Amino acid sequence: MKMTLAVAAALLVCARGGWAQGWDEEMRAGLAQIADMGLDDPDDDEESPEDEAYEEGNDAIGDEEWSDAVRAFDKVIALNGRRLEAALYWKAYALAQAGNRTEALSTIGQLRAKAPKSRWLDDAKVLEVEIRSGAGARPAVDAASDEETKIIALNSLMHSDAEQAVPMLERFLAGNASVKLKKKALFVLSQSGSPRAREVVTEIAKGSRSPQLQDEALKYLGLFGGEQSRQALGEIYASTSDPEVKKQVLHSFMLSGDKARVLAAARGEKDPALRDAAVNLLGIMGARAELAELYRGESSAAVRKSIVHALFLSGSVDTLAEILRTEKDPEVREQAIHSLGLVGGAKSADVLMAAYRADSSVETRQKVMHALFLQGNSAALVQLAKSETNPELRKTAVHWLSLMGSKDARDYMMEILEK
Repeated sequence: MKMTLAVAAALLVCARGGWAQGWDEEMRAGLAQIADMGLDDPDDDEESPEDEAYEEGNDAIGDEEWSDAVRAFDKVIALNGRRLEAALYWKAYALAQAGNRTEALSTIGQLRAKAPKSRWLDDAKVLEVEIRSGAGARPAVDAASDEETKIIALNSLMHSDAEQAVPMLERFLAGNASVKLKKKALFVLSQSGSPRAREVVTEIAKGSRSPQLQDEALKYLGLFGGEQSRQALGEIYASTSDPEVKKQVLHSFMLSGDKARVLAAARGEKDPALRDAAVNLLGIMGARAELAELYRGESSAAVRKSIVHALFLSGSVDTLAEILRTEKDPEVREQAIHSLGLVGGAKSADVLMAAYRADSSVETRQKVMHALFLQGNSAALVQLAKSETNPELRKTAVHWLSLMGSKDARDYMMEILEK
């Protein structure tokens, strides 16, 4: 099989996506064809016996012909070439799939002995844990030789015996492991449905233990928790005076889809920065109705500007159009025009063109032209340039068109030059 280096690299990055979510068979088969494949000249069709045997093994894995795969990879191993390490790993994988766990573990041992620094060893550790778990053996967490392997074993144990895994993870989090590995352990813990696991994550989120993990715990309460976790987040928000913690809690509310609590902060928060953050999160959440309601009850022009920006984030053209028609504050109107330009689309273009016709002030019309430029609407700008009698405004339209590479813009530039 031939593949360009760029394609192979891209696929390998995708395949390496996430250790904590496991490795399915299709991913393994894909890696088999990528990680150690020959990235030779595409015009060179000649393959070595090692390459032929390795591809034969790949094909057998793809067809789930485990015995054929073992025989093919044995050929590669006997040649003792550049594919030796990959062949040992895939032989172990095929043996495990065939139910021959003892020989699979022995083959992993051979890989460790022959290539103690192999890049295949991380994958081999995962495979070893899966083999032992599949055989009904409790993952050897305490006997693991390094912290990464312990995390893999704990992840496996969490799925098979959460009651034993949770206290082990607690001890790991309280120990001297690196923050990076503690974050992985916290990730595993946060996905457990165990009440004790939720308790531990909540304690960390409150900052009462492992302060360096507090942000991660707050995030996981938002991602993986139910109503109990959202309630805990609400209590943390109400009890802390740390604006950074409050900001992270707001983000967690957003992750959990808790519009009501974000809206409450957008209405009642005294800290302007936190209130602004809550308003923006409502935009990210697509809370159009909530933002429209918030806007109608807001007296501060500065906050109304923030709400207008959030309406852009939510894509709410209708409310932005209503604001543009009814708003008296010039700065808020300017924000609405700008936001309509960023939203884009035919509907927002119609609103902008209507605003241009309804407001004869040079400043407003220039802002509308800029908004049309932002949405790449060269056809509308050409229309305005041709119909505008004010030299200053016509010059503004031509300026924005000169920065656009569309056919409409180029044609109009040629039309000006030919006059």
